[in-house]
Amino acid sequence: FAQDKREHKMALKVGDKAPEFTLPSFTPSADLEQISLNNYKGKNVVLLFFPQAFTGVCTTEICTMNDGLSAYQGMNAEMLGISVDGTFVQKAFAEKNGIKIPLLSDFNKQVIRLYDVVQPEFAHGQKETAQRAVFLIDKDGVIKYVEVTENPGVQVNFDALKNAAAGL
Repeated sequence: FAQDKREHKMALKVGDKAPEFTLPSFTPSADLEQISLNNYKGKNVVLLFFPQAFTGVCTTEICTMNDGLSAYQGMNAEMLGISVDGTFVQKAFAEKNGIKIPLLSDFNKQVIRLYDVVQPEFAHGQKETAQRAVFLIDKDGVIKYVEVTENPGVQVNFDALKNAAAGL
């Protein structure tokens, strides 16, 4: 019997250093860009993990955050959305909904594993999407706020996130 050698790593928590990553994005640029967390050194970053573009709760989440983008930018905070959708799907999602937040494609599911936000079962038999989760990372790359919803149909607490960002 082969034993599972993978160690289950502990979920990231407040005070941890945010893992570095680089992912492709078609939004908001017309050209494919590689976006890294490192690009945002010296700024606070709101990482929004969402299960799938074009689904009801995800659309509400991303559009709500998109509408509040200027308030976060006023707090020296930038936003990045991450899902396992492909870059072309994310581009269509952004165009249809007027989304200005860069949407990063974690199609190969590396970052959802790095941040320990894998949703084992989503919908229609789809496995391993992103959980609905938010990480607030300060300008030094330290996690200051984390929320991961157990149920993908449950929205993150926008007010608690905004309060945490205002406190940085």
